[in-house]
Amino acid sequence: MTKADLVDGVTASGDLTRRDGEVIVDTFFEGIIDAIRGDEKVEIRGFGSFRIRQRNARIGRNPKTGDKVEVPAKRVPYFKPSKELRDLVNAAEPTT
Repeated sequence: MTKADLVDGVTASGDLTRRDGEVIVDTFFEGIIDAIRGDEKVEIRGFGSFRIRQRNARIGRNPKTGDKVEVPAKRVPYFKPSKELRDLVNAAEPTT
């Protein structure tokens, strides 16, 4: 699913124009991004939570040359699905 598919789903679920759907989806994403940037945890009941994890600096390796490379510390976004979402995903396993 792409962002455009999500916008289409929002506009189809109500009496909205495509532009209104784009504004809703963009506002939702911006809210999550702004909260995570501010070191806040975003929790959506029944879906999951978003937070930041700190990765420490380390020594990595360039796979092409084998040289050691210093990798700086960084903050990375992390998503943890809720139990309800995990159960829904596992209950609907596709059959091949």
